[in-house]
Amino acid sequence: MTPSSSPWSYSGSAADRLWHKSAIGRPAEGGSLLLSPAEALFVHHHRNVDFPSDDWLATALNADRLLMQQFAVLEALRVPGNKVILTANLEVVGQTAQDDSWAARWASDTHPRDSSPIAEVRWFQDSDSLNSEGLFEWAERVASNGRIAEVLVVDSELSVVTYRVSSSNPEGELDSTSVFAALNATSDGVNSGGGRLYSTDSWTIQQLGVPTEAGVYVDGITCEIIDGREPLSEGAQILNDLLGRGLVMRPGFKYGTRWRCYDKPLGEDHAPYLVVLPSEAPQDWGGACLASRLAAGVNKIWLHPVQYGENWCYLAVTRPPADSRWSNPNRR
Repeated sequence: MTPSSSPWSYSGSAADRLWHKSAIGRPAEGGSLLLSPAEALFVHHHRNVDFPSDDWLATALNADRLLMQQFAVLEALRVPGNKVILTANLEVVGQTAQDDSWAARWASDTHPRDSSPIAEVRWFQDSDSLNSEGLFEWAERVASNGRIAEVLVVDSELSVVTYRVSSSNPEGELDSTSVFAALNATSDGVNSGGGRLYSTDSWTIQQLGVPTEAGVYVDGITCEIIDGREPLSEGAQILNDLLGRGLVMRPGFKYGTRWRCYDKPLGEDHAPYLVVLPSEAPQDWGGACLASRLAAGVNKIWLHPVQYGENWCYLAVTRPPADSRWSNPNRR
């Protein structure tokens, strides 16, 4: 029995149709088709192709503990009609993808022999760790080729949800040239709740501060900047960066994040961004999916800061448009 991690050489009557119509597998000599184990499962369930032997599935599962998860992802992508070619097979159609990509995706009305993919795909289990730096770098490389960076997440029921990851450049309309001078010139204040209260009459900074009956309240992170603490904490560094981008900052507690960020003066529009501190961010994909779904539910973008040297970049994890939310059919 050929190990399941190796492709199955399928030479049945449907081989030519499976490739030319659906771009499944990898064409081989003699008109046969090499199918990965996940592709073999797909054509069995959706193209009425028999397994190569009665014990094939049991052997395949013993050889690959993630076979059912890969099948669930492939099914979610292919049932709506997308063409999907695994990264190892892309050379057949003269294409390449990033090393971290599992596959490339074409729209249902195109074929890999005639066009370039519109997306590159990675998949994770919901319990897998969230590697924000690695995701950011992958998303940047994928975008540089004009493609969408898609992530499919599989839960313990083998249900699949789709997200997109990208680099975000949040910017606001406020002139931030004087904000840091104003913060450095701020003095006095009354300690309160881990932060400080400042006189409403003396507080002129539009980008920060929550008005209260007792004065304008700022949190402990803002106090670090006011006090000129060195070195600044991670949170204060990120706040500095966001202020420099002209954003208006308000607490994001109601949304499970550190800040909600407005790109216009308060009262003109809703806050488009929710920013989490890396130390407070979800540690796995289950948490990231929950955070992104919550943000999407209130029409905001969930951002995870990523540091490169002294610079901060922002990873956006977002829900795709309704017509691109790939999910598998009801489980059998």
